[in-house]
Amino acid sequence: MIYNEMVSAKKNGKKLLAVLLDPDKIVMEKVGVLAEKINQSPATHVFVGGSIVEADIIDELILTLKQKLRLPILLFPGNPSQISKEADGILFLTLLSGRNPDYLIEHQVNAVPILKKTRLEVISTGYILIESGTQTAVERVSKTEPLRRSNVDYVLQTAQAGEYIGNKLLYLEAGSGAKLAVPLAMISSVSENTGIPVIVGGGIRSKSAIEEAFAAGADLVVIGTAFENDADFFNS
Repeated sequence: MIYNEMVSAKKNGKKLLAVLLDPDKIVMEKVGVLAEKINQSPATHVFVGGSIVEADIIDELILTLKQKLRLPILLFPGNPSQISKEADGILFLTLLSGRNPDYLIEHQVNAVPILKKTRLEVISTGYILIESGTQTAVERVSKTEPLRRSNVDYVLQTAQAGEYIGNKLLYLEAGSGAKLAVPLAMISSVSENTGIPVIVGGGIRSKSAIEEAFAAGADLVVIGTAFENDADFFNS
């Protein structure tokens, strides 16, 4: 079970790293080279998805990746149309930071009939969008405002509410292309005061920034834009 492995990693202090692949930014002819770069990286997981995905290649992309990789592939969907039975699991997201009912429950309800036809491991994930210095795709698509980066206490309350509700993971997200990453003090606060694995993504552009997020308490860090822009990111 992917989730059990995440919990075990947290318990043992093992840090995890996911490469996020947006199907709209993938050229299928180059997936083999991309997979080789991932194999050479410290990545422990691959996430596939985005706020808006127009390309109809998710199944093909995942099947091609599985021929090249031995890492768990998790869906990171913006809506139910991005669900693929070919993945290993799905982050079943609830946008805790927003109050748009579509992202609190409607998309989740619509996803159930699709998920019931798959063998995906469904991992309930509380998704918290943090102010990042620019309007991200998540904000535009979900029509919700991010939580202020200065309000650490409220973000912690939101994370704790997600844990009480029953979320198995907490995802602190600055958003794709964020100017500013999630504040380290915020990561520490959530990590120290909740008992489930904490994922951190958005605005992380260097290996030192990854290490800083880990040191602050992130259990899994997600790299998306930085890897998209430079497939040799981990070798530089």
